[in-house]
Amino acid sequence: MAATSWEDSVKSLKGVILDMCGVLYDAGEDGGTPIPGSVEAVKRLKASDLQVRFCTNETQATREVFVAKLQRMGFDICVSEVFSPAPAAVAVLKERGLRPHLLVYDGVVPEFDSVEKANPNCVVIGDAAEKFSYQNLNDAFRVLIGLEKPVLFSLGRGKYYKEDEGLNLDVGVYMKALETLMIGDDLVNDVGGAQHCGMKGVQVRTGKYRPSDEKHPTVTADGYVDNLAEAVETILKLRGQ
Repeated sequence: MAATSWEDSVKSLKGVILDMCGVLYDAGEDGGTPIPGSVEAVKRLKASDLQVRFCTNETQATREVFVAKLQRMGFDICVSEVFSPAPAAVAVLKERGLRPHLLVYDGVVPEFDSVEKANPNCVVIGDAAEKFSYQNLNDAFRVLIGLEKPVLFSLGRGKYYKEDEGLNLDVGVYMKALETLMIGDDLVNDVGGAQHCGMKGVQVRTGKYRPSDEKHPTVTADGYVDNLAEAVETILKLRGQ
């Protein structure tokens, strides 16, 4: 059987980026449970010669909080290995000298502690949950309408949250020049986002995956695997490890 396009590129890989919810674990009322084989799969990747990083569109907690949750599940992961929207947005704000008005979930506010917020000249919006009241939305609107050149950043653009163009920060912002593989469960945002950045994108048949994804009209994954464990097995086998 001929190798798929992502398998053809495995030997030249320098790193692997793993989505978290739906790839490493399934969410639940108890905080989530590891997808079978995923804890060991991460260990195997880290023992290989590949760089391993994690990305998430989590905008309701700091990296420290959800990394601690994953560590309790048994995953070998640390904060410095995780890329999420809020820290990426902070980097952009600092680079541009912007002072944000925040409409975000209380749990993620500490990520913005290092940014000046007095006299805001832009708005940052995230998954603010119950904070999406008329008053709070109107406050953000008033900031924007009062600016000569309104600047609005969204910490997410997944189909379940916001469709407007925002910061496309979930993949590719730190390894753009390297050949890297993205493994995710969301066809449009994980796989499509990676492909947009020039990477290969493989979809796992866990988490958000639906059979209809394999017939999507605009996004086609470079490959499909049943779960993270199968992806890692294929990668390491093709690399002779």
